[in-house]
Amino acid sequence: MEDADEELEEDIGDYENWGLENFLESWELADVFFIVGKEARAVPAHKIVLAASGNFSLSSAGEDFIHLQDVSYPILHALLEYIYTGNTKVPESHLSPLKALSLQFEVSMLVKQCEEMMERFKLNKKLFDSGKSVEISYPSSRLNCCTVFLNKLPIDVKRLTSFRWTGEYSDIDIYIEGHCQVARAHRIILGLWSAPFTKMFTNGMTESVSSKVCLKDVCFEAFNIMLEFMYSGEVNNEDTMDVDTMLLQLLLLADQFGVSLLHQECCKRLLEHLSEDSVCQILQVIPSIPSCKLIEETCERKFSMHFDYCTTASTDFVMLDEATFGNILQHPDLTVTSEERVLNAILLWCCKAEELLGWDRVDEMTLNSTPELVFGERLNSLEEFLSFVRFPLLPYPMLQKLERSNLTTRIHKFNQLVKEAICFLEFGSSGHEKDINKFQHRRSSFKELQYICDGDSNGVLYFAGTSYGEHQWVNPVLSKKVTITPSSPLSRFTDPKVLVSRSYQGTSFAGPRMDEGRTTSWWMVDIGHGHQGSMDGNNWTNLRVHENDETMCKPGQYASWPVVGPNALLPFRFFRVVLTAPTTDITNPWSFCICFLELYGYFR
Repeated sequence: MEDADEELEEDIGDYENWGLENFLESWELADVFFIVGKEARAVPAHKIVLAASGNFSLSSAGEDFIHLQDVSYPILHALLEYIYTGNTKVPESHLSPLKALSLQFEVSMLVKQCEEMMERFKLNKKLFDSGKSVEISYPSSRLNCCTVFLNKLPIDVKRLTSFRWTGEYSDIDIYIEGHCQVARAHRIILGLWSAPFTKMFTNGMTESVSSKVCLKDVCFEAFNIMLEFMYSGEVNNEDTMDVDTMLLQLLLLADQFGVSLLHQECCKRLLEHLSEDSVCQILQVIPSIPSCKLIEETCERKFSMHFDYCTTASTDFVMLDEATFGNILQHPDLTVTSEERVLNAILLWCCKAEELLGWDRVDEMTLNSTPELVFGERLNSLEEFLSFVRFPLLPYPMLQKLERSNLTTRIHKFNQLVKEAICFLEFGSSGHEKDINKFQHRRSSFKELQYICDGDSNGVLYFAGTSYGEHQWVNPVLSKKVTITPSSPLSRFTDPKVLVSRSYQGTSFAGPRMDEGRTTSWWMVDIGHGHQGSMDGNNWTNLRVHENDETMCKPGQYASWPVVGPNALLPFRFFRVVLTAPTTDITNPWSFCICFLELYGYFR
């Protein structure tokens, strides 16, 4: 998020020169005129700007004329330049008349600064001997990126905001279609923030002469917040704005009317509040705003990293457009618990599901209906998106079900991909190995606990010994995070905690017992959540079978084996290491001796 914020802040410079300085002595939107000097030179200005800067004794309605027969134009220009830009330059000889004019109109900060300059000149007459002009700058009280120019000007923001509520000096009434009058506003305030508003009020169209403006297809609440921003320079949304909805409406308005700093502030807040709950709603709107590409990419990455949640918490994601959903499916950070989740999400999106369904339910829908009716105009998208599913990573039993499904029968692409995956799992080849992504596991939303070396600290049992990352390691059997059961009764030579002690305390062995008419010896690990695996401790799946394996033949020797194939993707809670045939030990051939055990994989 920090990188995104920095990229947004880089845009600030584009708007630092935007503001009241564009309207300095401009006839556009002017409603008050100074008649200066004996030549009676007319200088245009704007009532609300002057009223928020000092006391110019202006009337609330109509045009005003302020006669300054004894004031020269350069002095008035310096005053107006200070008000409109926050800066001015004058010769030392103009300080006194500028102070007098500022005092007349109660521009207090300029009065104070002129006095300070004059005092400094008295103390050091050489200070201005160079003949250069004296530069006077308004001391900015706040440095807030969303109030770049308002707080660099001698404008009382509180007074400016009060004019919005009272309607004093207003020259435009704004209506929102479907609502009563929204506000009496000031053209110059809307114009100094928004180029579209400036054009609306100066292009000779109806809005240029009418005192009423009606806006269509505009969110009432969002427009009020935008107006408040234009007068105060801040977005105050604590009591009125639902972050997940109103920020988007406000962003659309800021984009529509070109209020660049508000646009930037909305983008920052969207990034700050971005969550897996809001990302779908944002992605339904953001792609329509070209200037929000950064937000769009951030949201797509957020969705990808929380794919399981975003596609199972609700069906909102089916409203995403094809390009956005396609970007998510191909995102390198796509994180899922199983490839089945990807397949389910694609089928739900393509049939515009109104409720959460699995692939089997969608399959039932195609039993008495054609794919054209079930998927409609998204059928072509389905064929494209199916290629993003890594079918070879699906469990073999599921692929067999898919092979017999209506989806496979009725959709050629589906049938092709399923058969390729089955071929790969059965024969180790599909004829399409060039697409290596199909055979690579995605990032998992589970805790990744991968083997590095024998005796490392990266396994499931070590992780359980830290209470899943909460504290230093303790024996997980003693802390009851893990249960280990042998095939024979406990004794001094059959001690479960020894297997996970991480230090050699002597060999512990499990003795033989009869299981379903067969002699076996085994150690069973219950990790409390999911070379046999089981979810219930009764029905077992072979994860790896060893026959005549002579790998471990010396005391204190390590050995590690990977689990591969479809069963490697299945979730298990119980694991057994089983001795199914006698060892070469002449004395106790059925004693299963072991002093260290660790498991690796994806843990939830």
